[in-house]
Amino acid sequence: MKVNANPAKGMRDFLPSEVRLRKHLETTIADVYERQGFAHIETPVLENIEMLTKSEGGENLQLIFKVLKRRDKLRLDTKELCEADLTDLGLRYDLTLPLSRFYAKNQDKLPSPFKALQIGTVFRAERQQRGRYRAFTQCDVDIIGDSSTMAECEVILSTIKALLALGLRDFKVKISDRRILAAVVHHFGLPESSLAEIAVILDKADKIGWPAVEEEMVKLGLPEEEVKALLTTISELTIDKLGAVGVPSDTCLAMRQVISVITEQAGGSYESAFCPTLVRGMGYYTGTVFEIEATELGLAIAGGGRYDRMIGQWLGHDVPAVGFSIGFERILLLLQEKGFVPPKMNRSIAYLYQKDLDPIDAVITGADTLRREGHNVNVLPLHKKLGKQLSQLESTGYDGYFLSGGVEVNWFMGSR
Repeated sequence: MKVNANPAKGMRDFLPSEVRLRKHLETTIADVYERQGFAHIETPVLENIEMLTKSEGGENLQLIFKVLKRRDKLRLDTKELCEADLTDLGLRYDLTLPLSRFYAKNQDKLPSPFKALQIGTVFRAERQQRGRYRAFTQCDVDIIGDSSTMAECEVILSTIKALLALGLRDFKVKISDRRILAAVVHHFGLPESSLAEIAVILDKADKIGWPAVEEEMVKLGLPEEEVKALLTTISELTIDKLGAVGVPSDTCLAMRQVISVITEQAGGSYESAFCPTLVRGMGYYTGTVFEIEATELGLAIAGGGRYDRMIGQWLGHDVPAVGFSIGFERILLLLQEKGFVPPKMNRSIAYLYQKDLDPIDAVITGADTLRREGHNVNVLPLHKKLGKQLSQLESTGYDGYFLSGGVEVNWFMGSR
């Protein structure tokens, strides 16, 4: 019986050339962040289901991959089974929630403030679409223990430097604050309890359009006139008008400081702007929020914000925290569409030998000689159709080949 060789829906296999590009992105991004003082950490892909489901992950809570209990713990004979009886673990849907748990557990071993760097796979059971999969890589930087706007500026500027190091230029940095939306909601007399749902809907404005945003808010039971006024106000807000809708003065000052620094550091390399409609959908954001949008894609390629209350669920007191996550897969897509090929540190050579004629010791010694000269060498048997073999080697990224018994490397045309 033939077995389906395709990966599970929403998952992917990666060819050697794709892995090489992905590793180049990871290395480049990590190098920039490390030079900015961020330290690598790792957290498990599996977390306790209670931690995941009781978080403020917005719509991601509906997309958790849940894991069945094992062996005798999985009691399928229990009457009136519910999901909670069957699952105890889940795959992480982002890197921020695991980081907060990690910090709560290890804070006594970490400096303060702590600057964390994570690159890892996260999982969401969502519908697959262009640039979006069920398993994908995230690159996160976070600063824990610093409540000042310096922390916002550092994570934003460090992420900008990572994007510039990848050769990206045509992007826009959008900055706002969740407290602005809270002030506008209060200004129009809407219930504070509706803030989280309003934020989730508003975050979808770019995808579904403003008429649909208004319709969804009205479906929440909010008065239509107040909803119209809220959307008009939030879309037309400027920094100078924030005080008129009750935004606290310290929030206004923080906005001015962050935007001023990011704009000053741009040097014409990117755009930056105050964007009052930006709220980010995650419920755990408490203050400043930001996104970087690639003009070519029309999509956000990085996003984040301040989440000062998340870590407190374990410690019993709030700890200031702010982070930025790079949309690794979308950047990869952007670079692939540009035809980007990562640079090589060493040239790759195929060492071709004749199976029945060349002594194995001589082949291994010859290949090692080339490796000591700084080349990557793959030992391969010589095919009968040499021309076809050489064409395949060149098309898969080899720079040249060496025939056993020869005296020098034969370089392909583009590698000379």
